[in-house]
Amino acid sequence: MQPIIVLAVSGSLRADSTNTALLRACMLLAPPQMRIVLATDIGLLPHFNADLDNEVPPPAVVQWRAQVGSANALLIASPEYARGVPGTIKNALDWLAGSTDVVDKPVALINGSPRATIAQESLALTLGTVSAKVIAPQAYLAPIAGKAPSPEVIAADPVLAAPLRRALNDLAREVRLSFE
Repeated sequence: MQPIIVLAVSGSLRADSTNTALLRACMLLAPPQMRIVLATDIGLLPHFNADLDNEVPPPAVVQWRAQVGSANALLIASPEYARGVPGTIKNALDWLAGSTDVVDKPVALINGSPRATIAQESLALTLGTVSAKVIAPQAYLAPIAGKAPSPEVIAADPVLAAPLRRALNDLAREVRLSFE
């Protein structure tokens, strides 16, 4: 069986981001046939400008699209800022709008706060617009808001790990369906 490559994308650029901690916990919880790669450079993307999206887009855009294109699926964890999606993740998704790298790609959204529902809905809408396949109607919730646990603590906690495992298993199932 081919390994499943999942690109994990955090909507937060903070060094101690709880969203990145959730993604790192997923790396610890991933089934053996799955490899999760953390996207680390979306903060380097220029502000989306259609004038720059030509035959030779900026190098950071080329790299971002290649990362997305080489993955079998995406796993996105994003905070909600001012009742919306953080600009960094929205910008990264805007750069995918003119490419085919994300078309029909399974995407799971994970969330650390039960209050952060507007950003999750907006992410799902944007991902649908760029033709990605969001696999669940709501984000997988691992309630860590206000706790700031390490990835190891998240992975060891049955309550926090369960929705993350569900997201990973659902992604694996969707990818296997596309392999057939």
